Amino acid sequence: MPSPRRVWLAVAAMFFLNGGLFGTWASRIPTVAVYHDLDGGWLGLLLLVLASGALISFPLAGRASDTYGAARATLAIAVAYTLALVLIACAFNLWLTAAALFLFGASHGAMDVTMNSWAGEAERFIAKPVMSSFHAMWSLGAGVGAAAGYMAVSLELSLLAHFSLIGITMYVCTIWLGSIGWQSETRPRAADAKRFPLPHGVLLWVGIIALCASLGEGAIADWSALFLVTVTSATTAQGAIGYAVFSLAMVIMRLIGGGVISRLGPATAARFAGCSATLGVLLAVLPANFMAALLGFFFLGIGYALIMPLAFSRAANDPDTPPGVAIASVATLGYGGMLLGPPLIGFTAHFVTLHYAFGVLGFLALFIVCIASSLEHY
Repeated sequence: MPSPRRVWLAVAAMFFLNGGLFGTWASRIPTVAVYHDLDGGWLGLLLLVLASGALISFPLAGRASDTYGAARATLAIAVAYTLALVLIACAFNLWLTAAALFLFGASHGAMDVTMNSWAGEAERFIAKPVMSSFHAMWSLGAGVGAAAGYMAVSLELSLLAHFSLIGITMYVCTIWLGSIGWQSETRPRAADAKRFPLPHGVLLWVGIIALCASLGEGAIADWSALFLVTVTSATTAQGAIGYAVFSLAMVIMRLIGGGVISRLGPATAARFAGCSATLGVLLAVLPANFMAALLGFFFLGIGYALIMPLAFSRAANDPDTPPGVAIASVATLGYGGMLLGPPLIGFTAHFVTLHYAFGVLGFLALFIVCIASSLEHY
């Protein structure tokens, strides 16, 4: 039986890989948009294809996790996820790009489900609350992927060379850490396995808070680079820095978030998070300046980092709903927001430009402040 430290490293490596590949893709979205001559509306459609792939993969990944074990499924899906990233770079027309993005979204979403299931098993084995540290590793991986994107653009690497080099390197390094022979739990398929419970009562407001934050997080992941390029006149290489700064803020806050929440309480911490995100939007949108926008992305990262842990904690402690059902219902809105955020910004940008489309995130952040009391534990 591996040591608790070895188990933590294995699961953390999978979170890092998942975030790293996603950050790599996010950093080169402007390159893909320029190559295919896409406006905001068409790019929004492509991102919707990616989101559709993820949504379709969720129930399939859950079934695979139950049947074959979360660890085994995660390691297998990681191969498809890495290959999908490379296929995006190989696509030479819009239809092939859409197909590659569908596979990328499906493998990203599937791995998200299975690695979180593995993380739950690891947390029980380690007997410590380490879930937030795994998510911090996802943000760290996303930041590393985005930073590598900046270097790739600066060195004028082709999309294929960049995605192949980073994807294969990340995969080889992390799969070595993840291959510990972990025997995951397997279970027969439940009769109601196809049901996707939606939150009700107070949990509905908790789910809406998760939705508001995840909409913003998904939008920043896919649009921050293009926002910096088109709104602040940043270079393509500088555009890749935005998501790296956002991810760094997420990592810092997720590592210290437990102490912040313990000191302030859930509701006050959520209000702080919402105010931080609102300030971030104002700094990004109003000055239309590169450095101000980077500072804005940092405050957005600080704000969004706290919300999902708060939402899941509140769901797990709901007095009226079993923890499993409560968490699943809130996660439905949370994951949905992460996937729908990028298309929402894309379609809004089609009508009011990308500059002002980002203002939508400010209203969502203010809404978090207004309904933060629903996160209190009763």
